[in-house]
Amino acid sequence: MSGPAQAPDTPITDIAQLVDYMAQGCKPAAEWRIGTEHEKLAYTIDDFRPLPYEGPYGIQRLLNELQRFGWQPVTEGGKVIALTMDNQSITLEPGGQFELSGAPLETIHQTCIEVGTHLKQVRQVGQEMGIAMAGLGMQPKWRRQDIPVMPKGRYGIMSAYMPKKGNLGLDMMFRTCTVQVNLDFASEADMVQKFRIGLALQPLATALFASSPFTEGKPNGFLSFRSHIWTDTDPDRSGMLPFVFEDGMGFERYVQHALDVPMYFVYRDGKYIDASGQSFRDFLAGKLPAYPGQLPTLRDWADHITTLFPEVRLKRYLEMRGADGGPWGRLCALPALWTGLLYDASAQDAAWDLCKDWTHEERARLRVETPKYGLATPFRGGDLRPVAKAMIEIAQSGLRARKRISPAGEDETHFLSPLVRIVETGITPAEELLALYHGRWNRSVDPIFTELAY
Repeated sequence: MSGPAQAPDTPITDIAQLVDYMAQGCKPAAEWRIGTEHEKLAYTIDDFRPLPYEGPYGIQRLLNELQRFGWQPVTEGGKVIALTMDNQSITLEPGGQFELSGAPLETIHQTCIEVGTHLKQVRQVGQEMGIAMAGLGMQPKWRRQDIPVMPKGRYGIMSAYMPKKGNLGLDMMFRTCTVQVNLDFASEADMVQKFRIGLALQPLATALFASSPFTEGKPNGFLSFRSHIWTDTDPDRSGMLPFVFEDGMGFERYVQHALDVPMYFVYRDGKYIDASGQSFRDFLAGKLPAYPGQLPTLRDWADHITTLFPEVRLKRYLEMRGADGGPWGRLCALPALWTGLLYDASAQDAAWDLCKDWTHEERARLRVETPKYGLATPFRGGDLRPVAKAMIEIAQSGLRARKRISPAGEDETHFLSPLVRIVETGITPAEELLALYHGRWNRSVDPIFTELAY
């Protein structure tokens, strides 16, 4: 059992404090919640260009206008860089991708209302400003150098460090969008099993949600180029984490892993201190070159673990990170999928039975090949489609067993409808987009910005 909660500014002198911090995420099933995060491309209606921070079409104005709905501003260096309200936050990714980090909610019904309310507010302000937003896994038209940079200190540090570790890190930062769900666990053993299921099945989510087949106006050879980008971003902090499947996996094993991932920064007095490539272990010993003689706090640890980017990430909850952004229905389908798989004991056991005998080599190959081939990825003498079908059926059974009924008398299973259609046809969203590109769109990606706008 974990000890009493520690204050965020508590100095850390012992790795056991870090392990205890993670263990404090354990909670009884009655207290489990669903947190949905989704990023969107924001652009001007007249020429589809990404929004700058300042000016009449700027992100700054958008953040200011949204405050009419009760959002409260968060500033950095005198500039509004985020909004908060009722346990929700609106934040900016490096290239102005517009993100809602939703509140911890009890049902998918509530999640979908939250998503719909946010999109309605954004649409209302956007119509006044001459801007719009679309759900897609990657910016389909503009080059990296065409994309404005948002004024957040940590992004400058990350931008300088990324090219040292991989070829596509800056594309990840400035041109991609995801939808993810954050889920709770009851105990260390429950966390480990959910972590393993999430990692093993994440490539199937990548296939089902694939919607990033274009780069700079042309097909890029992938269905989820966003997912592929992560394979060439920073091997220290991304990937499938084979150690999660080994004996001895638990909170301490993940902490030891995180301690070995190089740092990006230390945040003090409203400023980011560049510690890129330096060791949190050295920080624990008071020997961080960027901040000598100082010890980290739990707030520093919380910051550090947000700079790890595996396909499933452990904080004091688990984040499912494998899906491309998409339209409203798929923003509701993603949390429905993982909630169905992991929030009912029988469904969780069935999900583990589906993937527990997969080898490390099979999981690694699915991670690499699924972004390119989607549901047609070869697997054990067939392809991924029947596995995806089985996964969705397990999720449906888990949602049925939860019996979370809406005022209209529906359970949560209908939120999986977009995924049921995808697995029935075998055609991923990216393949639908490619068919439009080669057909009605006459080899142009511009219709995306009108036809896929929220």
